[in-house]
Amino acid sequence: MNAVPQPIDLPRDALGRPLHDLRLSVIEACNFRCPYCMPAERVADDYGLDAASRLSFDEIERLVRGFVRVGVRKLRITGGEPLLRRRLPELIARLAAIEGLDDIALTTNGSLLAAQARALRDAGLHRVTVSLDTLDAVQFSTLSGGRGDLAEVLRGIGAAKAAGFAKIKLNCVVQRDVNDDEVLPLVEFAREHGHTLRFIEYMDVGTCNDWNIQGVVPSAELRDRIHARWPLHALGPQYRGEVAARHAFDDGRGEVGFVSSISAPFCGDCHRARVSADGRLYTCLFAGEGTDLRPWLGGSDADVVERLTGLWQARGDRYSELRSGLRSPRKRVEMFLVGG
Repeated sequence: MNAVPQPIDLPRDALGRPLHDLRLSVIEACNFRCPYCMPAERVADDYGLDAASRLSFDEIERLVRGFVRVGVRKLRITGGEPLLRRRLPELIARLAAIEGLDDIALTTNGSLLAAQARALRDAGLHRVTVSLDTLDAVQFSTLSGGRGDLAEVLRGIGAAKAAGFAKIKLNCVVQRDVNDDEVLPLVEFAREHGHTLRFIEYMDVGTCNDWNIQGVVPSAELRDRIHARWPLHALGPQYRGEVAARHAFDDGRGEVGFVSSISAPFCGDCHRARVSADGRLYTCLFAGEGTDLRPWLGGSDADVVERLTGLWQARGDRYSELRSGLRSPRKRVEMFLVGG
């Protein structure tokens, strides 16, 4: 059994923010081509299928152990589509055994979830989030670039619930005149099945999705629309830096949350880091460049911890708070590289 590492002074970034959450991509490939993330006309069908470019399971485990040493307690596995990574339950089991890692979650498009939900749960995965932008089968196919089958995703959600995942989270990216008419049906679905729904403002992540602010539906507008049908009341944050503004239904049937990076930026308390499948660290969702961590993974554990500490202490990112004051667009990492 590995000895429990001795605690160190946990680093804070240049704005005094600690590091608590890590979003780790395990694969760049995806079987969908959602226009706001990985549009088919910009990203080839075989993109991300080269396994040689990805971190190995050994490298991932070592990296996560290093992140835990510098403060990470919550880990989210992302992609691309993470369920395309072979033997993913094996990796989850290895990560679940790391002392000090309190929570492991997975974000998926749900299309492959039915076959893997039980194995993931048995391996130690705590939570599942499924991206679901519409309940209309034809529109779902369109929004997935013609690749997705809504029925498969719904089967995956059902299988996750049957496997014992409580409070499955559903994420919906809302775009005006695209799927904003699906807001109330999605809320009704979540309430009926006991799921937690999060509405995410359409964000200017990356540069290949032709983002335009006219496509943004402010969270306040969505909240008012939902409140008119099912009265809501605000809930306080569960922890500092919580991304979603949470509201509970007055009738006690669950809650809904809003992620408002455009209309109400929340960079001030951000304590997340992101690592791409090829081992590059991005200290902001809107970062333009990442730092290759692979050279340090061949050294000692102390080398990994020292490198992560230095990179986090140098961090001063707060893009969404500065967005309106920037004179010109800047390069931003694509969403499919860092899992959003």
